[in-house]
Amino acid sequence: MRMVDLIEKKRDGKELTTAEIYFIIEGYTKGTIPDYQVSALAMAIFFQDMTERERADLTMAMVESGDTIDLSAIEGIKVDKHSTGGVGDTTTLVLAPLVAAVGVPVAKMSGRGLGHTGGTIDKLESIAGFHVEIEKEEFINLVNRHKIAVIGQSGNLTPADKKLYALRDVTATVNSIPLIASSIMSKKIAAGADAIVLDVKTGAGAFMKTEEDAKELAQAMVRIGNNVGRKTMAVISDMSQPLGFAIGNALEVKEAIDTLQGKGPKDLEELCLVLGSQMSYLAGKSASLAEAKAMLQDVMKNGKALAKFKEFIINQGGNPEVVDHPEKLPQAAYRIEVPAKKDGVVARIVADAIGTAAMLLGAGRATKESEIDLAVGLVLHKKVGDKVSKDESLVTIHANQEVVTEVIEKIYQNIYIEDKADVPQLIHDIITA
Repeated sequence: MRMVDLIEKKRDGKELTTAEIYFIIEGYTKGTIPDYQVSALAMAIFFQDMTERERADLTMAMVESGDTIDLSAIEGIKVDKHSTGGVGDTTTLVLAPLVAAVGVPVAKMSGRGLGHTGGTIDKLESIAGFHVEIEKEEFINLVNRHKIAVIGQSGNLTPADKKLYALRDVTATVNSIPLIASSIMSKKIAAGADAIVLDVKTGAGAFMKTEEDAKELAQAMVRIGNNVGRKTMAVISDMSQPLGFAIGNALEVKEAIDTLQGKGPKDLEELCLVLGSQMSYLAGKSASLAEAKAMLQDVMKNGKALAKFKEFIINQGGNPEVVDHPEKLPQAAYRIEVPAKKDGVVARIVADAIGTAAMLLGAGRATKESEIDLAVGLVLHKKVGDKVSKDESLVTIHANQEVVTEVIEKIYQNIYIEDKADVPQLIHDIITA
């Protein structure tokens, strides 16, 4: 087999065989196929697309390019959740204890985040003593006994995807549906998931800006999952404004605690119930999505979800007192209010720009080397469609510096107050097949 022939074949819109796809991925991982040839192939895929069979083969070739996690010692169906990212995306902190409370095993591998705020691990490390450095045997035992544990990503998972993603990033081929879908799904499958729930964001704060593009990506990933033997479902959810009110690590932990008690932001609660219903249904805990949602609402009301979160914290060395006393989470030195300049209705909140404002405070990483300040961030007081009076606070800035002029300016530039507003729909679509 010659790589140049395979590039030509895809350039002309023909279908690559399973053997050809595995040849490409194996050769690229080992370094026998150079970057410039894979760049040419990526561009050919960008323009010519791939069939469902090609997409599934590409995904599994990337899975098999490195280590895979064996979770077979964990009882039950392991359901993983993936979000395509956003601002104030606190869903994992709520979902993990919520679905564990109804008996769904949550064996979660999470990472640290670049961008607006930290990843799930950064947020959990806002809790004093909490650690994710757990041996695999203890990890499995915790999930079997308590249905929930979170560890940091380890091992050599999907090295082909890491190389290919870095290449796509510098060759203008990131926005290719088959390449995005196979990248995401390869990581979830390599991490040992039996079933996968996807939260695909759309709107200004999302990677996929239009609902049409988000739906195309969601359908591609659901088909890949089902074609390789993983039951997969997806939700298309709105990210035209931040999810919930809090943007910042410790602030999001507090918001997760509120939400597990049914006292959190309604949009965050609703999205978690929708995603959690899919996770519970795929895990075989209910006969329908509606029944699953009712079960999750029950464990919120009766306190079992919050108790599971506290148990989870204790099991991983954290201080459980933060659940009843969130003031024991890291606190910023300054709280600065950002008042509205006029009466009206919040017509628009530019999610990604507000996320950048939080990052400027130190809530997120601009580079891998950046230090995160777990205490800082923003708390919104208004969402799109809410009435606001002049001098009423739009946002509270939690900062460890007294002067935050740039952050205040960015907030004013990206929260629009008008006479009326179109309130965005939270759940745009649900993809089940």
